[in-house]
Amino acid sequence: MSKERLLPFAHLEANDDETTSCICFKSMRDRVSCFWNNSRDFSKKALEMGRNDPRKVIYAFKSGFALSFVSLLIFWKKPADVSQFSIWAMLTVIVMFEFSIGATIIKGFNRGLGTFCAGMLAFLFATLSLMAGDGEKVVIVISFFIIGSIASYLKLYPTMAPYEYGYRVFVLTYCILMVAGNRTREYTVAILSRLVLIAVGACICFIINICIYPIWSGDDLHRLVVNNFKELATSLEGCVNGYVKYVDYGSSTRFTTPQASDDQLYLGYKTVIESANREQTLLGFAVWEPPHGHYRTLRHPWKTYVKVSGAVRRCAYTIMALHGCILSEIQAPQEKRQVFRSQFQKVSAEGVKVLHEIASKIEKMEKLGANEHNILKEVHEAGEQLQKKIDERSFLLINSQSWEIKSQAKELEDLSNERDYENLKLGFKSLSETAIYIKSSLIMAPRLPNKDLPKHKLRKHVPWPSWISFEGVDGLIKEDEIKTYQSASALSLATFASLLIEFVARLQKVVDCFEELSEEAGFRDPDIVVLTESGGFWTRFFRCFRVKR
Repeated sequence: MSKERLLPFAHLEANDDETTSCICFKSMRDRVSCFWNNSRDFSKKALEMGRNDPRKVIYAFKSGFALSFVSLLIFWKKPADVSQFSIWAMLTVIVMFEFSIGATIIKGFNRGLGTFCAGMLAFLFATLSLMAGDGEKVVIVISFFIIGSIASYLKLYPTMAPYEYGYRVFVLTYCILMVAGNRTREYTVAILSRLVLIAVGACICFIINICIYPIWSGDDLHRLVVNNFKELATSLEGCVNGYVKYVDYGSSTRFTTPQASDDQLYLGYKTVIESANREQTLLGFAVWEPPHGHYRTLRHPWKTYVKVSGAVRRCAYTIMALHGCILSEIQAPQEKRQVFRSQFQKVSAEGVKVLHEIASKIEKMEKLGANEHNILKEVHEAGEQLQKKIDERSFLLINSQSWEIKSQAKELEDLSNERDYENLKLGFKSLSETAIYIKSSLIMAPRLPNKDLPKHKLRKHVPWPSWISFEGVDGLIKEDEIKTYQSASALSLATFASLLIEFVARLQKVVDCFEELSEEAGFRDPDIVVLTESGGFWTRFFRCFRVKR
């Protein structure tokens, strides 16, 4: 009986082992499959990055070439210290070789200054430690305390933030030099050999990075400013067209509102607004770069480029507010928008024209021509036409039912000026037109949602005004609630129009900054024809550096 009882338990244990092994095998297979898919996706993205920006591939080859070239010091026979301390040159290439010339120069300056100061102080304290005799260890320990404390305190100073790397190199180099000198008892040889090899590594970085397909931060900053103009022009045109065409983003589905990031218009002005940090980074690198290419002045006004982009960013904030009007919960009726359609589109077209024109001028490095100094004339005229249209149709932007017609008629009898009488008569005449828009705004049927917008990207909330709040206790419509909603919807139209006029006003600052840049950077005058001189290779070479033969 005991054997018969044990057989079922043995059978169950075998089944459990098989199930556990199957589960483990499936889990391992899933992990391997997931690792393979992630590796394949990473490889595709890496290749795509190289296709989008070939300069990154070139930078990688340049970095590898510099490291392999400096590794030849390993096989240097005499003097023996060269091959022994060649790792210092290799480390210098690793930490200094950056993507752009400006970044490499500022990194080299930090490392060079930090290494030089560390070498001098190491030589000083090494001499003091040798003079101290039995107190050598005390002097070395105290020197570590002094150097570490002072360097850690000074790097916290606000203006020293760009040189933090230099402070780290300074402390690290000092510690290594003191340890190496204390071990060999030859402080001078240790310090000089390391300084020389660090200088060799830095020279190799500069020569290879500058002579083989140089990548300049100034060029990147120049292209970034031009791109900001183009992105802003695209967003402006899209916002105005979307508003006058009454593009539906599915915001009236009563319980859902799309996020701004779901719209393609968001990407344009987002690029402009978020470019501030990148501009400051490129500016910090560009100011260290020597004259090159089209930027042949010794002190090129890179800060003015950032100033121009800052003026463009102020306009981008207005475009962001215009986009907010499109995505707002309370919308003006389509009939009211059509009244200002031509003025909106005129301001948009002229504003886009100005932005594209300035972008083209910066890209070509040209000043405004004699017939282009009044580049804002047409967009200002378009803004004035929009303002006049708002004055003429101002009754559309308020609740016209709150007008007291009887009191207005009484005031009309007391007027003595015939011109004022005619203007006020036009106001009475427009009351019939106002009734049309009031009736259309009372139709509060929900719009069809946008099918192209994913449902998971919609944020659920309780809308205002609540549709139930329009009905009273007896099922009667509350007129006060309806009037409030009509007034708010009319104000949304007024907000959009005022923001568009504000954008026109801010364009003046953009043009002023561009003219300042064109003067400081020495942009060429398009009205002056420059005769090109022919010459050989050396003539063009010396002319590039403005050296007279």
